[in-house]
Amino acid sequence: MKINEIYGMSVVLQNAINIDPIHPGRKSKTLFGGLASMSSQNSPEAMGHLIQQKPYYLSAGDEIKLFEVAFAAKIPLMLKGPTGCGKTRFVEYMSYRLKRPLITVACHEDLFASDLLGRYLLKKDETVWVDGPLTRAVRMGAICYLDEIVEARKDTTVVIHPLTDNRRTLSIDKKGELVQAHPDFMVVISYNPGYQSVLKDLKQSTRQRFVSLEFDYPEAQKEAEIVSHEGDIGMDTALKLVTLAGKIRNIREHGLTEGASTRLLIYAAQIIRRGIPVHEACRSAICFPLTDDARLQETLNDLVEDIF
Repeated sequence: MKINEIYGMSVVLQNAINIDPIHPGRKSKTLFGGLASMSSQNSPEAMGHLIQQKPYYLSAGDEIKLFEVAFAAKIPLMLKGPTGCGKTRFVEYMSYRLKRPLITVACHEDLFASDLLGRYLLKKDETVWVDGPLTRAVRMGAICYLDEIVEARKDTTVVIHPLTDNRRTLSIDKKGELVQAHPDFMVVISYNPGYQSVLKDLKQSTRQRFVSLEFDYPEAQKEAEIVSHEGDIGMDTALKLVTLAGKIRNIREHGLTEGASTRLLIYAAQIIRRGIPVHEACRSAICFPLTDDARLQETLNDLVEDIF
């Protein structure tokens, strides 16, 4: 069960009082106002972001050790790798392993700084400040995971800069507040290098604030174990799915923008487990999502026929 949250606006109000900058004569309530809110991992807010059930994850190298060292040294971490190769699952696993809350933000081109920091909302006769996901993570000592960071606006990603050096602070200009990060706060970002372009790339001023881990699809035996476990199918079928994925990944240079991800193999396994014929499952879960090109579809279907 995943308890990490894609940012929503549900809030629990605390009675810390601030002056409303929109209406100076009016008092406003603020969510988690003041440094006292940095407190406890056992607070209801933090408990709501803890992952209760251990995620299934197979290590591919020394990535677990490096994450733990980065966490202990308060160094932000950057994960690079293709779509569906296990970056998000790794972060969930490390959140569980370190017993830290996890707040996930799915980045996109319309993500503004206020979406991360928070904003004032009008409620009846009050103006209520609502912390954004980044601010909440900073206060409670959570791992803040910014997924597909290159999709966000460049003027938005700049807000994390003071959190990723020795200052470890977050400036909330609208409140005139400088928040010192909780000692256990950590920033983790991820992106797919295959989607980089002049318009969608991390600025060097951002990149050089992180240590980096490179992910790829697992080696065949491990990937088959993952597909078998997550899809609840036998190893024989899982190995054939992985073989199919390997052949598809080898034809990327012939028009596919991305190879078949481990995630797609798990989807195929799950619907095979529920009675969908193998060929149909492979077409629906693997071939169709990868491309709309009729010629490539024919090639992919031939690969399915060859393997199954």
